[in-house]
Amino acid sequence: MSDTPSHVRLDVKLGRLHLANPIMVASGTFGYAREMAGLVDLDRLGGIVPKTITWNPREGNPPPRTVETAAGMLNSIGLDNDGVEAFIERLLPYLAALAPALVVSIAGKSVEEFVRLAERLEAADGIDALELNVSCPNVSGGTDFGADPSLCGQVVAGVRRACSYPILAKLTPNVADAVPIARAAADAGADALSLINTCLGMAVDWRRRRPVLGNVLGGLSGPAIKPIALRIVYQVARAVDIPIVGVGGIAAIDDVMEFIVCGASAVQIGTTNFYDPTATMRILDALPDGLAQLGANSIGDVVGIIGK
Repeated sequence: MSDTPSHVRLDVKLGRLHLANPIMVASGTFGYAREMAGLVDLDRLGGIVPKTITWNPREGNPPPRTVETAAGMLNSIGLDNDGVEAFIERLLPYLAALAPALVVSIAGKSVEEFVRLAERLEAADGIDALELNVSCPNVSGGTDFGADPSLCGQVVAGVRRACSYPILAKLTPNVADAVPIARAAADAGADALSLINTCLGMAVDWRRRRPVLGNVLGGLSGPAIKPIALRIVYQVARAVDIPIVGVGGIAAIDDVMEFIVCGASAVQIGTTNFYDPTATMRILDALPDGLAQLGANSIGDVVGIIGK
């Protein structure tokens, strides 16, 4: 592990949420962190976003649930989890004891369920922020809240009233224009935006004349979606005044720096964790040099500087 030069500041603020550095791990790709403890120095991460939780337990979608693609993967997990009570009782104590900021991802079937989850988690200890998963393409209605500015705003505003946590709204790329939804989330009180969730896609077994995934459609992630994610981060960063967390196809320091100069204050590593779980550590080691190459002493110095 390389030491960070004393003159380089890696800490960032996402509204009311403070991170020791901008390198986070994305929901659904890192389990509940304990699974990765033998491979990653968890305490070095800026933030951990565990697998999304819902009010009631969910079994998820029928298998097959994942399929490798030419430049990434499709998944149709369907938010399988044991529900909020099991999370608080069995998983939260371990996560809360770790050094990184703990950003709990939640998903609801209605505005009211998002609010109820926020209220329940408000009573728990050790949580630093909530990420609102209003954009999962793998569940019925999962993208509805993130595809409509009014509904997205209602979810964010309801959660903001229900709890004191900083709020990140994770938005979908599966819309014609993400900017109106981003503005609605910002206006409703989101502290930051996570951009983007997976892109809706499909894999086909033409010989058997059927889709590969048990749920037919799934979310595409990995290197294939990075150009889409960069484009949306760039567009949204010029339309809102709240911080952005870049997500999509990040595997190395160059990817991180591309997102930062496009307007992201932090990033989440996702699909890379499946095939190269130590990538976050190498990225952290390389981050000070990445800043130095731009003559910068902090992350904030280079956020959104593309074209300047």
